[in-house]
Amino acid sequence: MFARFPDHTKQELFHLSKIALPLIAAFLSEYLMFITTKVVVGQLGYLELAAVGISGNMTFEIIVILIGILSIVGVLCAQAEGSGEKKQAGLAVRQGFIISTVVSIPAMALVWNLDIILVWTSQDPRVIELARPFLHFITPSVLAMLYFSVLRSFVAALSRPKAVMYITVAAVPTNYLLALLLVNGGWKIPALGLAGAGLAMTIVSWAMFILLLIHVYITDDLRGYGIFASRWKIDLAICREITVLGIPVAGLLIFEASLFTVVSVLAGIINAETLAAYQITVAWFGIPFVVAIGIAEATMVRVAQGIGQGDYQRAKKSGMFGMACGVLLLTAMIVFPVGLTDTIISIFISDEDPGFTTVSALATNFLLIAALFQVFDGLQAISARALRGLKDGLIPLWIAGFSYWIIGIGSGVLLAFVANMQGIGLMWGLALGLFTTGILLAVRFHRLTANRILRQLRQAALKNNG
Repeated sequence: MFARFPDHTKQELFHLSKIALPLIAAFLSEYLMFITTKVVVGQLGYLELAAVGISGNMTFEIIVILIGILSIVGVLCAQAEGSGEKKQAGLAVRQGFIISTVVSIPAMALVWNLDIILVWTSQDPRVIELARPFLHFITPSVLAMLYFSVLRSFVAALSRPKAVMYITVAAVPTNYLLALLLVNGGWKIPALGLAGAGLAMTIVSWAMFILLLIHVYITDDLRGYGIFASRWKIDLAICREITVLGIPVAGLLIFEASLFTVVSVLAGIINAETLAAYQITVAWFGIPFVVAIGIAEATMVRVAQGIGQGDYQRAKKSGMFGMACGVLLLTAMIVFPVGLTDTIISIFISDEDPGFTTVSALATNFLLIAALFQVFDGLQAISARALRGLKDGLIPLWIAGFSYWIIGIGSGVLLAFVANMQGIGLMWGLALGLFTTGILLAVRFHRLTANRILRQLRQAALKNNG
């Protein structure tokens, strides 16, 4: 059946898969690190699950926002690779490390004090008390994750992300076993509770970065890009480009992250059982989302490589093809939350837990709604990164702000608190926000690339006539 596809389609699928499949495995593994942490602490009780869920989600979203700024490093590396300017890629990576160091300082201070935000948002005092030690011990992981993201963007831009896959896949069981040991105690190590869960993630995060750094250093052709070749000086022009292009990306991710964070906070305001059920649901729909992120990052690289070669037609085909692949794959994955609802719930909460009946009933309804919107959640991720490959950030930022906050949060609050639909209303608000974002960003990419292709054709015609 595959043989019937046109040659250009098979070629694009090959190049996209070469980048996307290792990245999907890598992103899925990174996400599973957090899930395995939830599994370990969930056995302590639904309050512990809620505490690690909401504080971990907020920490993760802060990191994702900063990685959004740093993702421009990958765009610059991909364009440098497309134009054959290797040293420019190495220069972009060095500046990415410098920016990571600077932005990590306020980020780690914020993560350390996230319990204050939990107090401000009227979360259950028991949840806040449990969250504090987890936040304090996970704080040092922030810098490691930023450094790792810079190197990951570099190797992905060169279509060589396999090392990232190997490292992150190995990190999942390592984090799980280490969390079990540190949370519950053993081998003469005292039980650290939720502090142990945070410490495990910090240790594993730094190990991941160090291993990837060693890989880049000992691989001759990767060293040829000059990451380690010269003194580390601040290049204001490159830093400015990363920052200027990255801030709208970070803004878009802030809107995206705030959508899920605000829903998490609102769920906690309803009650701890709704928050726990939401955390179980987040654990599931995070899986198709990170699968989409792998496709999205590969699509961004393919689009940026096309732009680096000055081929807008190729850039458009790469972007639209990536979106189509993502939509098809995520549609097929709907079978899991629909058919394995009880299994997913049982992973995170014991049927002997006093809150099991309420939490499982809520989570069942939440998972069915999540099954409906996971496709559009993936579409918005892929289309946003395709636009990032074009260095288009400002308009997508406004689209995200309108869709997430006006449509998503606005309708969710009305349905939850005015229509008294509670957690179900919050989930339908999420669905509406993600649907709107996905469609509008995909249309934006199609129109923008079509206009650039038309402009390029007109310029070529004028040159030939001249």
